[in-house]
Amino acid sequence: MPGALPAPLADLLRRTNDPIVVQTARSTVAAVLSYAVAVRLLPNPAPLTAPLTALLVVQVTLYTTVTTGIRRVVSVVAGVLIAVGFAELIGLTWWSLGLIILASLVIGHFIRVDEFVAEVAISAMLILAVPAPSGEALDRVLETLVGAGVGVLLNVVVPPPAFVEPAGDAVRELAEHMRALMLRMGRQVRAGATAGQARSWLMDARRLDNEVARFDASLRRAEEGTRLNPRVKPAEGAMARLLLRSGLDTLEVSTVLLRTLCRSLTELDRERGAREPLFTGELAAGIDELFADMADAVDSFGRLIAAQVTEGADQAEARLEDALRRGREERDRIAVLLRAETERRWESWDLYGALLADIDRLLDELDLEKRSLWLSEQLIAAAPRPPTMSGRMRRQARSAAARLRPRSPGRTGSGLDGR
Repeated sequence: MPGALPAPLADLLRRTNDPIVVQTARSTVAAVLSYAVAVRLLPNPAPLTAPLTALLVVQVTLYTTVTTGIRRVVSVVAGVLIAVGFAELIGLTWWSLGLIILASLVIGHFIRVDEFVAEVAISAMLILAVPAPSGEALDRVLETLVGAGVGVLLNVVVPPPAFVEPAGDAVRELAEHMRALMLRMGRQVRAGATAGQARSWLMDARRLDNEVARFDASLRRAEEGTRLNPRVKPAEGAMARLLLRSGLDTLEVSTVLLRTLCRSLTELDRERGAREPLFTGELAAGIDELFADMADAVDSFGRLIAAQVTEGADQAEARLEDALRRGREERDRIAVLLRAETERRWESWDLYGALLADIDRLLDELDLEKRSLWLSEQLIAAAPRPPTMSGRMRRQARSAAARLRPRSPGRTGSGLDGR
């Protein structure tokens, strides 16, 4: 097609929300601009400290750019002051160099410049390496200010993405991984899974912890991306951060509950032979259906969180309500079957009770009504003190609660009484 973009370029343009693309483009532009500004404003013919600072300062989000810029400037100023002081009092010798490095590192930790602790010592040594430390010190500070200022200004004039949608996708992906494990567990139970297979489920459930840590990085990026971002209204940013963080926290708790459930299944082998199925007949089929309903509930919850920070939450909410309703109904039916099974295997009553309790907790963790009440409390508690702003935040809290509140209240129970 005439005028069509080459495939690699089109793919690059589609990745404007990719943190690597954003970081690369902004760092390059900021470094070049800071060098051009420093050449025009400062006497140094090659003010390379300015682009170096811009490269170190410019981050994926405006919030991290500002905080990094402040730490970078403070570290350079501290190093310069240390160098000038030592140059005036002692001069440069092997032992004074050791004192400078020691003092710089100690002061760097004391002023909490984090990753720029070494920069304090580096700045001090670079200043001492020139014949006129005082003049070089001022130039280095000014170049650092230019680089940091250009980096921050670039992110203000051309705000970076908020990265809310990728964070929502990360929450949904974690839910999909949990769903896949639950569906596999159900199918294998129906096919006659033994406690040995349950141990493999337990290992897979433990691996979900690594997934939580990986997706948490995407969530932190979104939390920082909504702070100080001109593209995002403060109230909307606070809402997005609350929804995403609470959503991931809920799924993290759910992974723990799923792991506990798998542990309960592995313990059934103490009363069974190594090759004896965990469940058989109608009970095995019911467990399969229950796990499928729970898998749908977890997946729908992940989709709801992703949709709430973009749009189209109504359909995901309806799916979650339906999955929770079906899961609770199937749970009650399983409780009746397990009670009958207990009459045949009385020694397993405590394990069956623990299994039902794990299922109850998982369904309860995804409950919409409880989540809506919690969300309302958090939004009201986070509302600023001024009456006008507080009223607006309270209206948002009530609106969020209305959106999240299920049309028919669910219930959970525990034990083997079918309730």
